[in-house]
Amino acid sequence: MIIYLHGFDSTSPGNHEKVVQLQFIDEDVRFINYSTLHPKHDMQHLLKEVYKVIEQAGDPNPIICGVGLGGFWAERIGFLCGIRQVIFNPNLHPEVNMEGRIDRPEEYADIATKCVEKFREKNKANCLCILSKNDEIRDNSDTAAELEPYYQIVWDEKETHKFKKISQHLQAMKSFKEAETLI
Repeated sequence: MIIYLHGFDSTSPGNHEKVVQLQFIDEDVRFINYSTLHPKHDMQHLLKEVYKVIEQAGDPNPIICGVGLGGFWAERIGFLCGIRQVIFNPNLHPEVNMEGRIDRPEEYADIATKCVEKFREKNKANCLCILSKNDEIRDNSDTAAELEPYYQIVWDEKETHKFKKISQHLQAMKSFKEAETLI
């Protein structure tokens, strides 16, 4: 099973396209929608929904993936639920770069302090991060520098921020999903 979390633009037709592409790895792809506006509510909702679909699926190796803001959530929710994560161009600091677009940016900062201390050290090697060199929204070299000590980084030469086409990374995702156990 693959759990897919959309980015800030939850109504983008690209979300459906990514779900269809992910079905080449696993036909059981679950799209979980969240508000994007209320971080504390979103976190509670996502935790509840992800736990529920993990229990229903019975897949020994589920993964959660997300793009942009969905990558922010996939990394944290996946860690808290004990499943691997694949994140595309994750927005690691929405409290800084989404001010004015979300109602309560300070809640993201609060979530960061309330999440397990040094969670990336505890999550080391359980997340695959795919970054676009042509991201028109943010400089992914900052993201790479922050995540490289913990996760494998894969650079994409063609895609933009929204990562319309992920098919070139499906084989790497499948191998990551099917690896023996969480580290």
